[in-house]
Amino acid sequence: MSKLPKRFTSFVETYPEIGSAYSEMSLAVASAGPLDEKTRCLIKLGISIGAGMEGATHSQARKALEAGATAEELRHAALQALTTIGFPSMMRGYAWVEDVIAKTEG
Repeated sequence: MSKLPKRFTSFVETYPEIGSAYSEMSLAVASAGPLDEKTRCLIKLGISIGAGMEGATHSQARKALEAGATAEELRHAALQALTTIGFPSMMRGYAWVEDVIAKTEG
């Protein structure tokens, strides 16, 4: 399981009611439809890349791997950003995905 960022865990410790509500909402969203965990993670990976969120991209790449995605599937998901957000932004996200792959492969 992914290690949660220290900033997030510190926030939840400071504001446990908000942390609990956020967790419940996350579970409700995940179970609201037919998508499996791997597919949800790959979608969220694309959203994170599109939003230019490095930490979220790293997190979703790790979660996707844990959910059974392969390194090639992560790379393919990142490539999907090319025609929507442009080459430089896609390459930024692709590099973030590669950061995670490199850490997991050795």
